[in-house]
Amino acid sequence: MKTADFDYELPEALIAQEPPPERGQSRMMVLYRDSGRLEHDSVASLPDRLAAGDLVVVNDTRVIPARIFGERADSGGRVELLLCEPAASEAGECEVWDCLYRASRPARPGIRLNLASGRLNAEVVAGINERGMVRVRLEGKEPLAEILEAEGTTPLPPYIKREPRHGDRISPDRARYQTVYARHAGAVAAPTAGLHFSSTLLADLEERGIERANVTLHVGPGTFRPVKSDRVCDHSMDSERFVVPAATQDAVRRARARGKRVVAVGTTTVRTLESAAAEDGIPRAGEGRTSLFIYPPYRFRVVDAILTNFHLPRSTLIMMISAFAGREQVLKAYAEAVRQRYRFYSYGDCMLIL
Repeated sequence: MKTADFDYELPEALIAQEPPPERGQSRMMVLYRDSGRLEHDSVASLPDRLAAGDLVVVNDTRVIPARIFGERADSGGRVELLLCEPAASEAGECEVWDCLYRASRPARPGIRLNLASGRLNAEVVAGINERGMVRVRLEGKEPLAEILEAEGTTPLPPYIKREPRHGDRISPDRARYQTVYARHAGAVAAPTAGLHFSSTLLADLEERGIERANVTLHVGPGTFRPVKSDRVCDHSMDSERFVVPAATQDAVRRARARGKRVVAVGTTTVRTLESAAAEDGIPRAGEGRTSLFIYPPYRFRVVDAILTNFHLPRSTLIMMISAFAGREQVLKAYAEAVRQRYRFYSYGDCMLIL
């Protein structure tokens, strides 16, 4: 398939720049993949669309305030780092991370950096790798998590226009670009379908007898990496860390035994479940890494329904949704979403595919 096969026209005005005033207020388009029928609803009505015994699986990764600022020790030139993934933990207060590096001059091994208002020192230990990242050794007198919490900035997607600044503890994004059930720190992007869930909506699902289970996939910057190849099959996905708890494996097994649906909240949950899937449709418990790229045609082994946001044109995410619901049906649904003025992308509205 061609990457251009997944293109569509989106007015810039429909790219959501802010979340709704309260969680659980977003619009929800419902797409029935067998018939292509579309309906318009609210995410607050999600419990009405599911049945007792269905299993909702969410990604409980937690976004870290991973964007930090500082300067080069030799020249004083401004530097911005996005800490993407720990490469190693060393003795004492040192940590080694793979980062995206932005400065007027390229990163070279041996360059020293002063970061986070002087609370963190760093040295570049390896230049740009095949993922476009540099490796740095970080050292501070306080735990890195505490420094990031005080000095770091939430790493918003590039289509949300915010001026980055030192520290954003009082920014609404610190809370709203985070799911209410986030537990395990490690992501640099939110699993955005989960942003629609409020405590009230979760309680409504529980009262209806709809079960919930967790997986963890630490979303990396590759989620925003564009597909540059003309052919879809020539694109490769960045590897990301995931965990499937034994309790989630058991929950899927129970749902299967009852003949109920496994409903994945977001594309990161889909990737995790499908990456861990055995032939019997039950995910294996444990942790690992995945570079699974789902595009048409693909046989889903675990997931029966998906709640997801509206995704970028030509992106790996719209390709995944097209594999689940059919490319032509998805593009038709997106065209209708544009006509109906749905809000798109991370802070936007959502689609339930049944």
